[in-house]
Amino acid sequence: MLTLDKIYHAAYILRPVIRKTDIIYAPNLSKDGYVYLKTENLQITGSFKVRGAYYKISQLSPEEKSRGVIACSAGNHAQGVALAAAKNGINSLICIPDSAPISKIEATKSYGAEVELVAGAYDDAYARACELQKEQSRTFIHPFDDDDVIAGQGTIGLEILDQLPNADAVVVPIGGGGLISGIAFVMKHLKPDCKIYGVQTEGAPSMKRSVDLQKKSPLAAVSTFADGIAVKCPGDITFDMVSKYVDEIVTVTDDEVASAVLELIEHQKLIAEGAGAVSVAAVMFGKIDVAGKNVVCVLSGGNIDVTILSRVITRGLLKSGRVANLTIPLIDKPGQLQGISEIIAQLGGNVVSVHHDRGEANSAINSCVIKIGMETRDQKQIDEIKSALQGAGYKLM
Repeated sequence: MLTLDKIYHAAYILRPVIRKTDIIYAPNLSKDGYVYLKTENLQITGSFKVRGAYYKISQLSPEEKSRGVIACSAGNHAQGVALAAAKNGINSLICIPDSAPISKIEATKSYGAEVELVAGAYDDAYARACELQKEQSRTFIHPFDDDDVIAGQGTIGLEILDQLPNADAVVVPIGGGGLISGIAFVMKHLKPDCKIYGVQTEGAPSMKRSVDLQKKSPLAAVSTFADGIAVKCPGDITFDMVSKYVDEIVTVTDDEVASAVLELIEHQKLIAEGAGAVSVAAVMFGKIDVAGKNVVCVLSGGNIDVTILSRVITRGLLKSGRVANLTIPLIDKPGQLQGISEIIAQLGGNVVSVHHDRGEANSAINSCVIKIGMETRDQKQIDEIKSALQGAGYKLM
């Protein structure tokens, strides 16, 4: 059974091991409310997961420790288990989905864990870990559906209350539900009027679907770049706790998450992975009522692969109107590009790429297509440029 005493005990055990992460005021994220960021992306191992993993392993018996531990993870829990096991002198084996970012896989190995890659998503890695646990008699460290793990994650709730006692709402990413279960348990027992909002992506809404249907309802598949919360089915414990303590669950799109990642980089100088930024996306895109409230967004992790980060930034720029692409069919004659460039320049756009393509087989012999990439301020400026080009007689495809 999860109790406040257990969570306070977890905080005591974790004090010399983990970082009490800062809460940072972020005035740019909302015009209506006062938004703060709980920066678990700056935690050791780069995510909150080390809290639950370390506390769980610290509570194992000597006999359980002697058999070694096994876990499954999309990457962040893996690093937490690997570090905790290493600090306790325990052998660890981690099953990780082969779709997890390379950076998370290599980081897990760097802490001394043995890693087995499993084809598929988190739930496939979980099934494989259960097989190996039976074969090797290791102690299983569940990433979310465990009272000790949830107690470790709940220490974040204690820190929030200490750092921002007047918090009106806490916005938390949901994958399997361990993080939000721990935080919600603390907040609803110590500050019952504080609202708890969970956030999932539209491509992996397993907890929201289950709560809406009032029963655990596994998804057939998940599709999101927020790999840390790409879970097909919530846990038994976490489903019950979320149903009891969480006020509302909302979803965000991958494009909205990408915009949130970009916003955090530009204005907060923080790197968050997709799963870590969903809380910010929910606030930025009005999924939650924050008017006049002190709202804490939990940035659950910052372990994003550099190659994925590049794609996310590009998508975020497109979504926010910071870059745009124009495709213009033309008669292939001198001066056409100059006319287009002058209009774009007059309206403050910056041309960064030009591609000239001769007409296709079914088009006029003297036709061509110009593809232009631009840097812009926002969608309003893009619309102004398009309108000016059309007004000058150019057609846009």
